[in-house]
Amino acid sequence: MHQQIKLLQKVITKKGNSKSLTFSTPHVLKSILLLSSQQYVSRASFCQELKIGEGAVRTLISHLKEAGLVESIKAGTFLTKKGKRFAEYFREIMPSQTFLKKCCLTNGKHNSAILLKSAFIDDIGNGMQQRDYAIIYGASDSLTLIYRKGEFVFCGDKVVCFPDEPEIRDDLIQALEPEEEDIVIITSSDDKFVADISSINTALLTIGAHEKH
Repeated sequence: MHQQIKLLQKVITKKGNSKSLTFSTPHVLKSILLLSSQQYVSRASFCQELKIGEGAVRTLISHLKEAGLVESIKAGTFLTKKGKRFAEYFREIMPSQTFLKKCCLTNGKHNSAILLKSAFIDDIGNGMQQRDYAIIYGASDSLTLIYRKGEFVFCGDKVVCFPDEPEIRDDLIQALEPEEEDIVIITSSDDKFVADISSINTALLTIGAHEKH
């Protein structure tokens, strides 16, 4: 993982006397995952999905090319073989993401849930570190849950989540397809993109800090 993190950091490194970048590591990872799900991605699509301007998109693509992760043709930007391997690595660790409706445990209009496979993550503590990671990107709150015996429990204890909202539990299971001891991070915000990008940032930093060696 350290090699992959270093590559992400390389992409967000300012070159020479260029202006400060308006994108960061979760934006880069989101762009890679977007590219992995489509044959080509246009600049307009990058602008829409990443919520950054056209100039920033051009810079991002330039940095991704320099890192050997993408190439571009008239149809759009696409992943190289190196980029595909990079995307597959993260898809293996964080294979699914979804949005769930507001419930008793969330305080935002939009709630992004992302799955982390337990095979790659060691003890993640009580979830406070993940909350800090989420707030950095503007989320109002974050929950870190563990899937155990068909239920979601709060990390650090055995309290079952959603006891009175089984439909929320069932929606998460259907969308994320967790296996025993897998981790689910949910970040909340009244802005959908903030919920999304903060969940990616939280997942990325959690992987980096708690990777099994």
